[in-house]
Amino acid sequence: MARVFRPTVLEVFNLTNLELGTCFAVYGFVAMVSYLFGGPIADRFPPRKLIATALFSTALGGIVFAAHPSYFVLKILYGYWGFTTIFLFWAPMIKATRVWGGKKSQGKAFGFLDGGRGLVGASFGALGVLIFSFFIVGEIETASLGNRTEAFNYIVWATSTIMVCIGIFVWFFLKSDSIKEEEIQLQKISLNQIKAVLKIPAVWLLMVIILCAYVGYKITDVFSLYAKEVMLYNEVSSAQIGTLLLFIRPAIGIAIGFIADKSKTTLWLIISFALSILGALFFVSGVITPNTTVLFLLSVLITVSGVYAVRSLYFATMQEGHIPLLVTGTAVGLISLVGYTPDIFAGPLMGYLLDNSPGELGHQHVFIMLTFFSLIGLLASVVFYRIQIRNKSL
Repeated sequence: MARVFRPTVLEVFNLTNLELGTCFAVYGFVAMVSYLFGGPIADRFPPRKLIATALFSTALGGIVFAAHPSYFVLKILYGYWGFTTIFLFWAPMIKATRVWGGKKSQGKAFGFLDGGRGLVGASFGALGVLIFSFFIVGEIETASLGNRTEAFNYIVWATSTIMVCIGIFVWFFLKSDSIKEEEIQLQKISLNQIKAVLKIPAVWLLMVIILCAYVGYKITDVFSLYAKEVMLYNEVSSAQIGTLLLFIRPAIGIAIGFIADKSKTTLWLIISFALSILGALFFVSGVITPNTTVLFLLSVLITVSGVYAVRSLYFATMQEGHIPLLVTGTAVGLISLVGYTPDIFAGPLMGYLLDNSPGELGHQHVFIMLTFFSLIGLLASVVFYRIQIRNKSL
């Protein structure tokens, strides 16, 4: 909601951008700790119960959010959400997806997961805008703060209600027909299971692959800015580029999932990173100008196809990486602890590059950054692929 309604959130809660950014930082800090400790929990309890509890708990935070708490309480609330959405949710969600995909459909399962997340995120944003506009009296530009606050509250309540309803469905229906819950649960959590997971080569390679892929995902945020500053698009046309990406993501996720299941997932990781590098090099080269609209759109499509494909597939490789289903949660927690660190450094680094070299030069530096990380991801994927080939021949 803070992404879609950022100006409204700042006004309703009387925050500066720095204060809202601090709330996100609190969320991020709690989330990083939760990745590590939430993983083993996902191996001890059924995913459906953890996911449902996460949804109920997150929705409960909506009650506090709708009461317009002070800045201090808001920071605590964002920390609380860092716990409910990661510790109780992230690893169980990945594990449930892996169980759902079975042995032959990991690509499709994770492709639908990431593509669906993109589509549902866009849908929730559209629903929020619809609710907001419905309850605004007169023109939005002239609506009073009290009216905007009331309209925003309806969005919070609607979102929380939907979350509770989904939680109920998850609790009762998120079960596998072929695998009993007891078969994917550890009887107790121990340090030995963490040590055992850390001995699996795929775990270390996925840490690198996901870190590099996530940097790429973060960099896709600059395309609308590139359209405005380099292609000289107006505000509306620039925003349309960002909107276009919301619809490309689910299409790529679902398509690559079907394709990967027909061959080797690790091979498509290599191809996807190669696409990211190719697209980034177009932007680095300086051949894209305000007069080359087709080349600009083609370069965007190539780059995001690679980025979104990798994002859809990296957890789908756990089967090929011989990570036991029983310890999926622990593995996901450890991998995510390293893999999602771009949440901490990617934003500030991109901002530094863009601010230090305004205009096209700054964007070229950002795409050099994408090329570098994609190359590292490509090399890690090649090692991953060769290990799978070698293991298969033994």
